[in-house]
Amino acid sequence: QVQFVESGGGLVQTGEFLRLSCAVSGSIFSIGAMGWYRQAPGKSRELVASITRGGSTNYADSAKGRFTISRDNAKNTVWLQMNSLKPEDTAVYYCNGRPSLYSWGLGTQVTVSS
Repeated sequence: QVQFVESGGGLVQTGEFLRLSCAVSGSIFSIGAMGWYRQAPGKSRELVASITRGGSTNYADSAKGRFTISRDNAKNTVWLQMNSLKPEDTAVYYCNGRPSLYSWGLGTQVTVSS
């Protein structure tokens, strides 16, 4: 059973950065494309960034130019580098396959203060 353990969140100020990590108990190469998702209070979960098995990336408009997704298939780990953070980035961040076919982990809270 594939499990996701997200970490690296925290409380930061506007303009600062965070690097999120997702440790996967399974082969992310077998999973294929991976994604980082987020859910803000009162809102639906949304896809922020995705990366294919081979490393091609795609970003939501809100993340373009500020976030970078990366992966290491050998380490079964996916990262999300988030720069120039804004208060609207405040959310719980999750990783999953793309599409999100697996059970969700607990996520990691990101809070950006203005």
